[in-house]
Amino acid sequence: MNNILSLLGLCKKSGRMICGTDMVIDSMQKKKIFFIFIASDSTEATIDKIEKKAYFYQVPINKSFDTLSLNQALGTNNFKVIGISDLGFSKKFIELSKVERE
Repeated sequence: MNNILSLLGLCKKSGRMICGTDMVIDSMQKKKIFFIFIASDSTEATIDKIEKKAYFYQVPINKSFDTLSLNQALGTNNFKVIGISDLGFSKKFIELSKVERE
């Protein structure tokens, strides 16, 4: 898990992420999002909304972290939905998420 959060901080520094529910959905519709983090303590409505859009656009999701963990990794406040807009970072997040589940 630490590897994912460390990589998330690096991704933010590179400017390859989009934060916020509406911004992520908008970017997903433009096919600019390749991976999504949803805070595990998000509202059911937010999770449902993002999951449906992600399913439609075939974007993988990670719900392993709460809001505090995600925001500490980013050095920000109160983002519950984070979209990764770089294919390389996304592939690494997918790989690390699979390892985490095993």
